[in-house]
Amino acid sequence: MSVQIYHNPRCSKSRQTLQLLEEQGIQAEVIEYLKKPPSAAELDKVLNLLNIEPRALMRTKEAEYKETGMNNPDLDRAALIAGMVATPKLIERPIVIANGKAAIGRPPENVLTIL
Repeated sequence: MSVQIYHNPRCSKSRQTLQLLEEQGIQAEVIEYLKKPPSAAELDKVLNLLNIEPRALMRTKEAEYKETGMNNPDLDRAALIAGMVATPKLIERPIVIANGKAAIGRPPENVLTIL
């Protein structure tokens, strides 16, 4: 089984989710998305797997959300995705992809549903 985790090592939930995967015997491909942000196409695919709209994947309490204008309710899907690509700190984490499905690890146990 191929498993990927969009990971931020500074985030406790992300570290807990990675540990949970390891405890399940899963060696996930770790994508440090702050160092290597996903492309717009990759992010669109993740959103489709999660079955959510872009704003639902955004960290709206981050200062960058307002500073970059992402709080503008008139922005369309493409603009919101472009904003997350440009400012990856706005992407909620961690995200695990496995078996053609995706889950946000908040709480970390959420990812067990797709394994």
